[in-house]
Amino acid sequence: MDTKKPTLDKDLDKFWSFEKATSLVARGYVAPGLAFVFIAIVAVVAGSYFSESNNVWLIVAAAAIGGYMALNIGANDVANNVGPAVGSNAMTMGTALIIAAIFESAGALIAGGDVVSTISKGIINVEAIADYQVFNAAMMAALVSAALWVNLATWVGAPVSTTHSIVGGVMGAGIAAAGFSAVNWPMMGAIASSWVISPVLGGVIAALFLALIKDRIIYQVDKIVAAKRWVPILIAIMAGTFAAYLAMKGLKKIIKIDLSSALMIGVGVFVLTWIITIPLIAKQAKGMENRNQSVRKLFAIPLVFSAALLSFAHGANDVANAVGPLAAIVHSVELGDVATKVSIPLWVMIVGAMGISLGLFLFGPKLIRMVGQQITKLNPIRAYCVALSAAITVIIASALGLPVSSTHIAVGAVFGVGFFREWFTANSKKRKAQVTAHQSKKVKNGELAKVAGNGIARRKLVRRSHVITIASAWVITVPAAAGLSALVFFILRAVMAPG
Repeated sequence: MDTKKPTLDKDLDKFWSFEKATSLVARGYVAPGLAFVFIAIVAVVAGSYFSESNNVWLIVAAAAIGGYMALNIGANDVANNVGPAVGSNAMTMGTALIIAAIFESAGALIAGGDVVSTISKGIINVEAIADYQVFNAAMMAALVSAALWVNLATWVGAPVSTTHSIVGGVMGAGIAAAGFSAVNWPMMGAIASSWVISPVLGGVIAALFLALIKDRIIYQVDKIVAAKRWVPILIAIMAGTFAAYLAMKGLKKIIKIDLSSALMIGVGVFVLTWIITIPLIAKQAKGMENRNQSVRKLFAIPLVFSAALLSFAHGANDVANAVGPLAAIVHSVELGDVATKVSIPLWVMIVGAMGISLGLFLFGPKLIRMVGQQITKLNPIRAYCVALSAAITVIIASALGLPVSSTHIAVGAVFGVGFFREWFTANSKKRKAQVTAHQSKKVKNGELAKVAGNGIARRKLVRRSHVITIASAWVITVPAAAGLSALVFFILRAVMAPG
């Protein structure tokens, strides 16, 4: 029997393949095209607000760049909030994008950016730049450089701190405008120290919680009984931590809450959540098999809530990275002078919120997969440890007055989980005993020693190439953004110079 396809079928197959390839190629232009349309709309809206101003072109340009920065924050920074939940299969990519977009926008519009320092938390001395036109050029340069740097980092697949990017941009422009004396170097020293403190603290806390879960639940004889005792406590810790985190960091615009009051709120929520979840977890665990997979299911729903809460808090705090310099430019144009602090107009907040959400939809999946899947393998338990570590570390850092990056904390927590698993796999007597007991039914005792000993010790559970890429991007973020900002500032001054 002749199984060859007729010539027409072959041609149709080739034509269909060509159309599919063309569609895939064309799809690559859709996201940049939509991003360009968004930036154009932002520019038009800004122009309509200030059509009577003599400096309308400056505000239009600043608004467009602010929208571009917001897109890049959505593409890069939001991955830290939902990446672990997606990587652990607690939620799909589509669900994660929708939840993150909704709660990022809600956080930005409800609780975001009450008052923003135009010099980004005291990085430069405003008195050193008395000319508001020079100040505007500096803020514009900071926005451009930070946006370009975050865009480049997203392209190479490195989650970087947008806060550090904008800080580097402001520092570089400040040095270019008024010299090295304009920079608050003690503040910059504190920020530099956070490069190490943030990921290490996040990693250690995540590893400690994973160690607790393994010791108290995973390697117990009756995992389900252990889970019914410990999972409500762990979920209550998460709820209490997020309550304190949101009270202290995410609700600044609605009400001012100090650290001690936030901690009291956290304790109250912990007790209430613990009481409520005991019967819920017992009901969910009823009839479950005595397996690790059963325990993991108990953490899936809490992970979804943690992703939503992290997104809300991120939107409340980090939208200012996109629109803070834009608000500074708007106010300096309106006042004809340099203002040390400004309130962010509603239309500027909307630009930030919509830009972050759109950037997440168009470009976010790449970094979400990087954080959630490619650094190390995550399951709901490990992802839970990452999310809980992120909230706890921010509270500790805030109490100590340390300027930390949520990006560094979350990614550091992923590193911590992965490296702890490597150490645990190679050194845990409980794990080796369990592996030996499991394999004893299939192989001889002589082979078991090799499996449980040398073979396990050689396992690498964290991809070193990603660690090197991300760590390198972290180290050079501030100096790279600063150098680029200084260059942009000089170009802008040359362009804006009269005559």
